[in-house]
Amino acid sequence: MESEQLTTIRRQLHQIPELGFQEYKTQQYLLDQISSFPQKHLTVKTWRTGVLVYIKGIRPGKTIGYRADIDGLPIKEETGYSFHSRHEGRMHACGHDFHMTIALGVLHRLAEKPPEHNVVMIFQPAEEGPGGALPLLESEEFQQWRPDVIFAQHIAPELPVGTLSTKEGILFANTSELFIDLKGKGGHAAYPHLTRDMVVAASDFVTRLQQIVSRGVDPLDSAVITVGKIVGGTVQNIIAETARLEGTIRTMSPEAMNQVKKQIELLSKGIETGHDCLIHIDYGSNYYQVSNDSTAVAQFKQVASLADVNIIEAPAAMTGEDFGFMLREIPGFMFWLGVDSENGLHHARLSPDEKALPIGVDVVEKTIRNWK
Repeated sequence: MESEQLTTIRRQLHQIPELGFQEYKTQQYLLDQISSFPQKHLTVKTWRTGVLVYIKGIRPGKTIGYRADIDGLPIKEETGYSFHSRHEGRMHACGHDFHMTIALGVLHRLAEKPPEHNVVMIFQPAEEGPGGALPLLESEEFQQWRPDVIFAQHIAPELPVGTLSTKEGILFANTSELFIDLKGKGGHAAYPHLTRDMVVAASDFVTRLQQIVSRGVDPLDSAVITVGKIVGGTVQNIIAETARLEGTIRTMSPEAMNQVKKQIELLSKGIETGHDCLIHIDYGSNYYQVSNDSTAVAQFKQVASLADVNIIEAPAAMTGEDFGFMLREIPGFMFWLGVDSENGLHHARLSPDEKALPIGVDVVEKTIRNWK
């Protein structure tokens, strides 16, 4: 598959972003592309809105898994592309159009010339939420073709085209959504003593949340609690009966995540007593840390050196990725692919350089074909 074909596929996928487990057009597009490849060595299955493709190796000693995520984000695109999203309020703002295109490019090459080992190409839905990796991992379809090693890549806007980045151990953090609902008693602003003000209670909660990291987490560990949205009240002269906090928790260990949640729950009891209110906590989607296997990373660096790329050490990041659930069960790794975009991931003007597409295909193909 030539660079022009990869670019065309990426642009077509870019126009049809869909949210998690709603990727119906995307799934059909993938199936249509795959059906045009040589079929002799391929077996195709669907799982919900995802696609799994098994490539039979010529002298298989193991099965190699490669995952590409396929969902978009609820973001209104501002790139100015002529091939901008046709789905209002939806955008491939995390590079999943790149991820799918690279996987299709690799699959086409493997279909034309089968590798030594068996390969499972996984087009996974719902990475952005509510989380597709864990239920897919537990599915009968996945377990039938369960790989011995698995890897994935993610575009890196801050890295130049031609640069790869990875590391042994923790690459992405443990993450959890955080939704806190508070209920008190509303009333007239002139009679605050007859109410239980949830704007005040929510403000108190936000302030006290910041003390959890500094006083409730081992200082040699790392954690972040961010409240990104507060909703409360109706008009300026009515005391709010309800309020809602929406945020995220990120930690560098599962133990720290458990400790942070324990501290939040203890804090909520104090806020309930102090403000005479009721509080409900929902942790939403939770993703396990992406922890790269050291042996797999070492082999990848050796194999990737066969491609014309620059490989550098990656820093650990507080970003989240549900690929971590797969790495918890199966040895493997994730690496960053430089795409040189002025705007970063989840930005409405993310514009990755399409010259990275054939590089991504080349690196992934060489990794599969040369894996020991």
